[in-house]
Amino acid sequence: MLGFFVTTLITALSILVVDLVVPGVGIATFTAALLAAVSLGVVNGSVKPVLKLVSLPVTFLTLGAFSLVVNGLCFWLASVLVPGFTVNGLIGFILGPVVLSAVSTFLSGYFAKNDVESKIAGVGEKLKLNKGEGDRIDAVKEQEKLEGTS
Repeated sequence: MLGFFVTTLITALSILVVDLVVPGVGIATFTAALLAAVSLGVVNGSVKPVLKLVSLPVTFLTLGAFSLVVNGLCFWLASVLVPGFTVNGLIGFILGPVVLSAVSTFLSGYFAKNDVESKIAGVGEKLKLNKGEGDRIDAVKEQEKLEGTS
């Protein structure tokens, strides 16, 4: 579940970067970026496989270049579903998903390299109480003892 939230946050941050870099793509608020990230996940998980299957002959004939159109269509469809997220023009339609993919890949690699998910989970473990019979400080001291022996 934590992986879903981290992935959604990475996608939302990537959409904000796309808003800054690609003309024709607009995001009104960070909340709109989060909703757009979820919408992109739903569209890419449900609509995109069908579009890829239907457009397979054209994609084959164009040596894969038509997949940019499929990605753009899914990106645009996500923008239709989310208020505050707009995709206008051919540049936003084609270049938006390409930049989104590049930034998302970079951020995912950065967070994986720095092991952010386990650090976030570790914070939760440090704040737990000792089975209801102590305070938070005892739990933190116990965690520090465990980390010191490793």
